[in-house]
Amino acid sequence: MCTGRVDLSFVLRAFLKGLDGVFVGGCQFNDCSYGTQGNYHALNMVLLCKKIMEHIGLNPGRLRLETMSAGDGILFTELMNDFGKQVRGFGPLGKGEGIDENVLKSRIQAAADIVPFIRLVERERMRLPVQSAEVYYNFFNSDEFSKLFKETVLEKLVDSQIISLLRERPRTSGEIVKVLELTPSEVSRHLNITLRQGLVRYEESEKRFAIA
Repeated sequence: MCTGRVDLSFVLRAFLKGLDGVFVGGCQFNDCSYGTQGNYHALNMVLLCKKIMEHIGLNPGRLRLETMSAGDGILFTELMNDFGKQVRGFGPLGKGEGIDENVLKSRIQAAADIVPFIRLVERERMRLPVQSAEVYYNFFNSDEFSKLFKETVLEKLVDSQIISLLRERPRTSGEIVKVLELTPSEVSRHLNITLRQGLVRYEESEKRFAIA
């Protein structure tokens, strides 16, 4: 299967099921077996996913993309051994990052829930013309990308995280602040957004928020 078919949802699902690492291996750049340059799409997806992982507290080193030819058996073995050693060094998923298991699942699920939105943003505003891997790395490490990522994906992700928490049980704004590790003003802004959209409701008697 072409690495260009490896969807963001596949990676998040793997972490949601508790896998400690995800390795994506494909053709060498500019040597696509299908003539679609799908490995560049895979690189785009991986770099974007790493940014999401950073935000939800996961070590981005748990996701890795490598390219090689079909005849590079020795190289493949070396890369897999190295990745396995690296992931073992991180420790079990979540524990290595010091994140509670339930909190981690909630964060990953929140990201998985907005994959259709992320795909749309990526296709319209974050997908680059196929040039070189260096161009992709430069873009995803640029101030331009950071600003775009914050204004689109992160905004939607925080809303999704709040909804994911409230699906578990109603919570006060203070409880949401503690779990998301955001400022009270940031949480208040996002709660107001989800209230206006009719996604959550405020229970006046209990002074807490719940799913609408």
